[in-house]
Amino acid sequence: MEGQTMDTLSLINVATWLVPVYAALVTIGGIIGYTQSKSKISLIAGLGSGAALAIATLQPPVMRFAIAALIAALLLVVFVVRFLKTRAFMPAGLMAILSGVASTLFILGFFANQTIR
Repeated sequence: MEGQTMDTLSLINVATWLVPVYAALVTIGGIIGYTQSKSKISLIAGLGSGAALAIATLQPPVMRFAIAALIAALLLVVFVVRFLKTRAFMPAGLMAILSGVASTLFILGFFANQTIR
């Protein structure tokens, strides 16, 4: 049981530090999208998503992971659709993979946090 608790805490720790890292990557991606292609939508989506994720870092773990998972899942859908339209790995494919991994870890962190309560 002790090993399972350590694994659970490790998962929660990884998901916890991933929220601000993912927030920074999404924000930077939006800025890069704007500077390279003058896409105001990329800038607004990147800054908005990054800000929401930054706010999520200040919440208790259950809310932090729920908010982060929701945002990452929405971005996953957006980037998969963009990738299917453009077939370009950069940036849509890369962000789809990153958002898929992030949303999975946030969901696992959410449920792991429930088991230690």
